[in-house]
Amino acid sequence: MTSIESIINRQLLKWELERKESEMATPSRPQPAPIVTISRQTGSRGSYFGSRLALRLGYQRLHREAIDLVCKSSGYRKRIIESLDDRLRSRLELLAESIVTGQAVDSSDYARHLCQVVLSMSQLGGVILMGRGGSFILGPERGFHMRVVCPRERRIENLVKYKQLSAVEAAASVDESDADRRKFVSQLFDREIDDPHHYDLTLNSSFMDVEEMVETAAVAIKAKMSKLTWLDHDQA
Repeated sequence: MTSIESIINRQLLKWELERKESEMATPSRPQPAPIVTISRQTGSRGSYFGSRLALRLGYQRLHREAIDLVCKSSGYRKRIIESLDDRLRSRLELLAESIVTGQAVDSSDYARHLCQVVLSMSQLGGVILMGRGGSFILGPERGFHMRVVCPRERRIENLVKYKQLSAVEAAASVDESDADRRKFVSQLFDREIDDPHHYDLTLNSSFMDVEEMVETAAVAIKAKMSKLTWLDHDQA
């Protein structure tokens, strides 16, 4: 079993246990912890920020390789869906289909599976999704959405420092990643990845260290969640 599979299986087991506990709980049990999505520019230190924020919140961070593996595995998708309340399952399938047909340019099986998986995770909560257009799938009423940015020159410096790349390699990595991520969001959701309206918070890591960003995000998440009226299960 790979490390990615271990992470996925650990989180799936947690959700399955939470569902069993909820079945024995009172109807007034609290809502699950909200989902958090992070979009980031390569070299912005957004990935490390996601790890530190997950530790701060007690969440599991799921990077794009893990999300893609879940989307491609019928077994993983089935386990996630079965962790939901019975009345939610068919409605989430319909909602995922409506997102694909209403927003996405790409109507492939991957796009459908991605929407279904991310929507299911939003109901289960307690995870940080790194990339894969989570904010475009969930919208403002589901979860908390962030983007981490940084000037190109500083991102190149970060890759040289933390990834031991040459300046030329770092510049190529930054430019290629920016283009790939912009294309991914454009093709699947017909949206611009840099449009700030799709995020609750945009953090520029130029003059903030990661721990300062974590504290800022934690305060913002708490503030939004205290005001947000969650969609109840009948509306999901």
